[in-house]
Amino acid sequence: MYGLLGPNGAGKTTIIRILTTLLRPTTGTATILGYDVVEDAAEVRAKVSLTGQYASVDEDLTGRENLVLVGRLLGFSWRAAKERADELLAAFGLEEAATRQVRTYSGGMRRRLDVAASLVVTPEVLFLDEPTTGLDPRSRNQVWVIIRAIAAEGTTVLLTTQYLDEADRLADRLAVIDNGHVIAEGTSRELKAAVGASTLTVQLQDPERREEAEAILRDHFGEAVYHGSDRDTLSASVPHDEEPVAVLTALSDAGVSVAEFSLGQASLDEVFLALTGQPAEDTTEEVAT
Repeated sequence: MYGLLGPNGAGKTTIIRILTTLLRPTTGTATILGYDVVEDAAEVRAKVSLTGQYASVDEDLTGRENLVLVGRLLGFSWRAAKERADELLAAFGLEEAATRQVRTYSGGMRRRLDVAASLVVTPEVLFLDEPTTGLDPRSRNQVWVIIRAIAAEGTTVLLTTQYLDEADRLADRLAVIDNGHVIAEGTSRELKAAVGASTLTVQLQDPERREEAEAILRDHFGEAVYHGSDRDTLSASVPHDEEPVAVLTALSDAGVSVAEFSLGQASLDEVFLALTGQPAEDTTEEVAT
């Protein structure tokens, strides 16, 4: 499983559209399983499957009817399409909802049905473009279990996501892209190690002192200082030869009170911040053109 990370607008969906033959590249080449995505587009489409950012199932049909429809479009006989639909409904925990219209499904159920539709014929490569966007934590976990099972069966999965914990838990290798360029690649552990030996996170008593605290952290750790999700939180990559005690002492000497602090390995969020200069959530909607 390969994870593709980057802020919206970096080119993730554009890459997916090119690799699945939905968008012709303006320059360069790309191959899937040895097939050129332009010259051998039909062969590529026969090998891959795509689940986009939004569920593409028909809300007026039942869950079973959606899967049978996909099977028929792929050349299955009526009997084979129904059998495959029942197999997938059971595998994805949708048997009880099989005869209900999809419009009555929850977001998590729709997403599971959408992924199931991508697997009517088991692809050699499955592209998942932000498959859990908008789902609640329980539904996200259910989709994660399904994705892991797909990869375990031998399908190569390319995953794009804005949820960095998702990439951290699922992907064997990761690439971070920004402005259409790969700026880092490796395992989660390798990317974290590249950012710094560890990360110091400081929560201030008074959020109004954040600028002052940030200046002190930059004096000690350089430019690798980032705002947390709360106004009173700062984090910094700590070089191998630096002692975080010194910066805590400097904060105390300046009268900047610290409510809490922690020292640990960089999270994937901090890797993202360090590499792209912006948090994953502070982005605008990407439009592939």
